[in-house]
Amino acid sequence: MLFKGVLRKLNTLYYGYLIQLIKMRIIPAIDIIDGKCVRLSKGDYNTKKIYNENPLEVAKEFEAHGIQYLHLVDLDGAKSKHIVNHKVLEQIATKTGLNIDFGGGLKTDEDLRIAFESGANQITGGSIAVKNPEIFKSWLQKFGADKIILGADANNEKIAISGWQEESDKELIPFVHEYQKQGISYVICTDISKDGMLQGPSFDLYKRILNEINDLKLIASGGISTFEELPKLAELGCEGTIIGKAIYENRISLKELESYILNK
Repeated sequence: MLFKGVLRKLNTLYYGYLIQLIKMRIIPAIDIIDGKCVRLSKGDYNTKKIYNENPLEVAKEFEAHGIQYLHLVDLDGAKSKHIVNHKVLEQIATKTGLNIDFGGGLKTDEDLRIAFESGANQITGGSIAVKNPEIFKSWLQKFGADKIILGADANNEKIAISGWQEESDKELIPFVHEYQKQGISYVICTDISKDGMLQGPSFDLYKRILNEINDLKLIASGGISTFEELPKLAELGCEGTIIGKAIYENRISLKELESYILNK
């Protein structure tokens, strides 16, 4: 048992070194429904599982382990098509030092104003980029590529929208490529079939995206299940990776992530 513990620690340090060497950001996720920290499987709201009724506690725990970034998703907002949980965003932004990217239900200039005034460092637009590209492009022009992230979440490589409740006719890679031409730098790509399933991420999909689109800051999301998968994503060239259920289900410990961060 002692030997296994030492071996696991060495593996954690080794993989942490690889991730650090390739400079991939680690970004835990907090998804919000009714002000509570939840996770879904494949974006299905009927699979909701509550992990903590106080998202601020979760965010503070992340920060206590050296985490610097947070992916905060307003699932109520995504379903309602307007920002809902901005008070949760404000709480976390004012009571932690986390750099927060916020998404879910951002459809209007007013939604965006509320998100930024509530403490978001970046916002993620998914449905709006499909349904109202002119508004999304205006946000990109006004705030710049460092503030606006393209949410390119796909099922069978077709972009999904409205909290993943609808599938559009947009093909994933051409969709991302077109927005890169418009100035987008950061893209969060979730393979919905993998999300929340703890079966590993879509390595082949991310590899194809990065092979076909140069100079893209691709953030992998969905399916992360073990710490050992992270260096593989880093080697592909992912700029960051979002980790959700694997943390909440103790598949990846915050201590492992902390070891990586402290050895940067």
